[in-house]
Amino acid sequence: MKPIVCIVAGATAGVVLFAATAMAQRAGRPQARYHTATERSEVTLKPAKETVGSPRASIEVSGTTRTIRSNGIPAHPVGAFPNRGNPHTIGPQDYLLTVTTEPKRTGRATDARRWLWGVAVNGVPFEAGTAEHWHGERRGGWSYDALGGAVRLGLDANHAHVQRTGAYHYHALPTGLLRQLGWSTDAHSPLIGWAADGFPIYAITGDLGNGIQRVRASYRLKSAARPGGDEPDGAHDGAFVQDWQYVAGSGDLDECNGAVTRSAEFPDGSYAYFITEDYPFVARCWKGTPDPSFRKRRRR
Repeated sequence: MKPIVCIVAGATAGVVLFAATAMAQRAGRPQARYHTATERSEVTLKPAKETVGSPRASIEVSGTTRTIRSNGIPAHPVGAFPNRGNPHTIGPQDYLLTVTTEPKRTGRATDARRWLWGVAVNGVPFEAGTAEHWHGERRGGWSYDALGGAVRLGLDANHAHVQRTGAYHYHALPTGLLRQLGWSTDAHSPLIGWAADGFPIYAITGDLGNGIQRVRASYRLKSAARPGGDEPDGAHDGAFVQDWQYVAGSGDLDECNGAVTRSAEFPDGSYAYFITEDYPFVARCWKGTPDPSFRKRRRR
């Protein structure tokens, strides 16, 4: 399998950390880190050479319900955790996730914040956003993008890292899983998972009606400068999620990184999501109705 992403090295923008507020402590929420970085930086992905735990995952279908059970441990190699950007250790989870086998589009996009966006066929979740915000402002603030590089997150070569709970999760292309599934540039992507609304997930390549192609997301950086003042200043360079905007027709996919594709699983065509090589990588929304089992039970 040819490389599908570039692993690049570069300096990480400075990050200033302050103590959490007493209010957050009283509420029992994880402490919000206070960041001041505003510039995008290249991301150094940690080599994935470690083997952890005993992977356990199963997918069963009964009626119109698909049930995914797993301990969240991947069968492919992972990076070394803890590491300089991520202080957590991978540990087994107890996932019980369900999706409908008959998903329907609602005609609108549903925001995926505070949810697991989807789950890979190996039982490892996909998460789009991070818990890192400019000045620690979670509500209505500027969210750092996992691949923006402004904040060091310790991502490994699978574009994954670990939450404080020990949960390993993907923020972009699950490189090790794609190798295991035999992904190639000249074929439709293998099925790599299921989104919370029940639609299938593929990666990079699909058949949108004109044969196999590398699909392109439809997001572009905003042209104007950031507001400044009580908000970050500087150019919209991709450090933050809010630096990007959906531009219909600029790529192949809709605002939720989806399109109708013909695949081995759906030879007559099905709406599906794609993990892409460019932003947003993992979609930030769904076109269907997410199952409540994907809602995060607590802030991580």
